[in-house]
Amino acid sequence: MENTPIATLIDQLVRPEIRALGAYHVPDAQGLIKLDAMENPYTWPDALKSEWLEVLRTVALNRYPDPQGTVVQEGLRDSMGIPADMGLLLGNGSDELIQLLAMTVARPGQKILVLEPGFVMYRMIALFTGMDYVGVPLRDDDFSLDLPRVLDALERERPALTYIAYPNNPTGNLFDADAVCRIIAAAPGLVIVDEAYAPFTDASFLSRLGEWPNLLVLRTVSKMGLAGLRLGYLAGPPAWLHEFDKTRLPYNINVLTQASAAFALRHRDVLDAQTQLIRAERGRLFSALAALPTVHPYPSDANFILIRLAAGCADRVFSGLKRRGVLVKNLNGTHPLLHDCLRVTVGSAQENQSFLTALAAEI
Repeated sequence: MENTPIATLIDQLVRPEIRALGAYHVPDAQGLIKLDAMENPYTWPDALKSEWLEVLRTVALNRYPDPQGTVVQEGLRDSMGIPADMGLLLGNGSDELIQLLAMTVARPGQKILVLEPGFVMYRMIALFTGMDYVGVPLRDDDFSLDLPRVLDALERERPALTYIAYPNNPTGNLFDADAVCRIIAAAPGLVIVDEAYAPFTDASFLSRLGEWPNLLVLRTVSKMGLAGLRLGYLAGPPAWLHEFDKTRLPYNINVLTQASAAFALRHRDVLDAQTQLIRAERGRLFSALAALPTVHPYPSDANFILIRLAAGCADRVFSGLKRRGVLVKNLNGTHPLLHDCLRVTVGSAQENQSFLTALAAEI
């Protein structure tokens, strides 16, 4: 063994499907206007930052965090309207919760069903946990939900987990609520409505928890300006969350995140004001994009807009934008329905104008 080359050991020990993967890529945004990751562009006022830093002075870094994040849970329940009879589980970002769900139900032949194009981590975590992945395409004209096709897939594939991003990423649209209800009722396993972009829409299934025994709602605080905290939460019937809690690693939410999140939720008015600015900018950005020749923006209830460019132009325009100091997400080639598409985060007014000026020069 001592003389065995590392490459040989890797081939022997690492699962072939993992060997075939590339790690999740985060591009270097240094020196660029960063409009590729759906982040809130606004920081806190200086007075609020000072108050927050005083809170952090009292945090005991030498002690393990509250394993349940009790204070954070109370803050989320108060500010997000989580039904009192529903359970709540915290994750290191919503990604960890997606992984916990899969780890809890994974067994040979078990399946995850996802509407496509959708959030890439659903597919990756299915692979990580050895589950089979089933993608059901959206309609190619407007990315709407093809209900007969989904119902047929549910009956044929019998998935343990079905994910519905609401609004959807990367398309930004909301699916018809009645169609989602039909899916929940028909699904043989759990349906997770992923409301990562809840701050930017008035639609939600959170208040409907308990209407179906298999409905869970997944959220994150990242999009409301707290991406650096890596805090997600899962709400649903307590009996389900009791099972998922068994696969959660202990102390998964660190003390700084807990203290910062609890503080931020006490100042929800600041976060909400920033959200309203982003909503207003989204409307202005959409109108400006719609006025550009050869650019087709898709309506969005999220904090980003998907655009389709003239055939064969997406890669060139993406590179041109980057040369001009603006980083967006190039989705061309990532899914058959996303040909010639870029996705741009809604930034500040100045950032959006810089993007529009650069885009107009490249198309």
